[in-house]
Amino acid sequence: MLLREAIGDPMLRKYSVVILDEAHERTIHTDVLFGVVKAAQKKRKELGKLPLKVVIMSATMDVDQFSQYFNGAPVLYLEGRQHPIQIFYTKQPQSDYLQAALVSVFQIHQEATFSHDILVFLTGQEEIEAMTKTCRDIAKHLPDGCPQMMVMPLYASLPYSQQLRVFQAAPKGYRKVILSTNIAETSITIAGIKYVVDTGMVKAKKYNPEIGLEVLAVQRVSKAQAWQRTGRAGREDSGICYRLYTEDEFEKFDKMTIPEIQRCNLASVMLQLLALRIPDVLTFDFMSKPSPDAVQAAIEELDLLGAVERKEDQLVLTPLGRKMAAFPLEPKFSKTILLSPKFHCTEEILTIVSLLSVDSVLYNPPARRDEVQSVRRKFISSEGDHLTLLNVYRAFKNVSGNKEWCKENFVNSRNMMLVSDVRAQLRDICIKWNFTCTDLQLAVSEESKQESSLPRTVSSQPVPGKGDTECLWGPVEMDSHPYVVPRCDIVPQR
Repeated sequence: MLLREAIGDPMLRKYSVVILDEAHERTIHTDVLFGVVKAAQKKRKELGKLPLKVVIMSATMDVDQFSQYFNGAPVLYLEGRQHPIQIFYTKQPQSDYLQAALVSVFQIHQEATFSHDILVFLTGQEEIEAMTKTCRDIAKHLPDGCPQMMVMPLYASLPYSQQLRVFQAAPKGYRKVILSTNIAETSITIAGIKYVVDTGMVKAKKYNPEIGLEVLAVQRVSKAQAWQRTGRAGREDSGICYRLYTEDEFEKFDKMTIPEIQRCNLASVMLQLLALRIPDVLTFDFMSKPSPDAVQAAIEELDLLGAVERKEDQLVLTPLGRKMAAFPLEPKFSKTILLSPKFHCTEEILTIVSLLSVDSVLYNPPARRDEVQSVRRKFISSEGDHLTLLNVYRAFKNVSGNKEWCKENFVNSRNMMLVSDVRAQLRDICIKWNFTCTDLQLAVSEESKQESSLPRTVSSQPVPGKGDTECLWGPVEMDSHPYVVPRCDIVPQR
């Protein structure tokens, strides 16, 4: 929100103090915000205006780096209460961290006091659901006298009601085993956790500017992340962390997590900086400089979308680019909305873009896969996932967001409500720009097939050694999940 305000007021005149919390997370937007706030401080000082005070807060950030970036800013330390935690490493590297985690869980469960719970860090939904099923199956055959086990998954796309279960105390005679992604590292605190099992792995975004692809890949955590995970065991009492890697391996981990600005697509960042009228985006004062290749790839994408041009050897936004910058979206989504009035489908495009801008609204429990497929059949469109998701949203609105309907249709009601909020925000922006928000029951018409400007809303790159094969720009998650419906063929156009 502050970034949006800075577009109209780069000096942030409304504010005398800006507090930036959880600074260690280093998202793309926070890194841009650091630079914008620093520039506002400098400009105010040069013009003799009221100084802008900036407070940076975090539990685990690289203090020296932040202090140096903000011109030697003073550092204040506030001691927090942390109970002692024992750390155990494996003696040998583990080739299968999932198997090692499974063995660790049941060793702890059979040997430790059952009133203490276990938190296991895994990389994503697929791993978590698979291990949840395995743990529950094994738990049915535990020896007499062993406490019962309550296995609970925790990940972002899990329905909110099921996420809340992890905060409830286990019944007498039961132990909670929580299998979580990295959302349990810093975002939440779960009472009763004494044992942490850290696989040392995380799923993170990586961007390849050469082919324009952003993927989610499994990789090692940083030392900072490992310490965050360890800290989950000592919130209420002394705890134990089992690290499923050797101490030598840990010493080779990166000290800090690589910030998103150095591993993500920068097209939206460059669009924001140009909207802020930064004189030279190539020399913007980032705390951690992105690679020149990534910056160049972002500029090329914006050029492909018709968002930028050169005037007097300086990169500036085109009129279209300035409109695109009004939307808090990836540039390709912004242009899609801007083109939609031409095809009389703005309402539908707003819905689809909103659906693509939040975490998945579909919940896919592996144990009920056949039931999920049967229920989803009524939503499926032969035109692909986008129209299938549109059908789901329309059905959701027809029942006024009924939570029981969401449960029956394996739809995440919380994420769907977020889609509604995002859509309302985007629609307000359209109205502000005097767009006619037309409604159309979407169909692929001959007119739209012949329209030459639509391919420019999606960036692509030739695949080396593959002739006319094109690689579309878009996020790719490296796992075995099937798509909702089969993808359509793509015919390259020259």
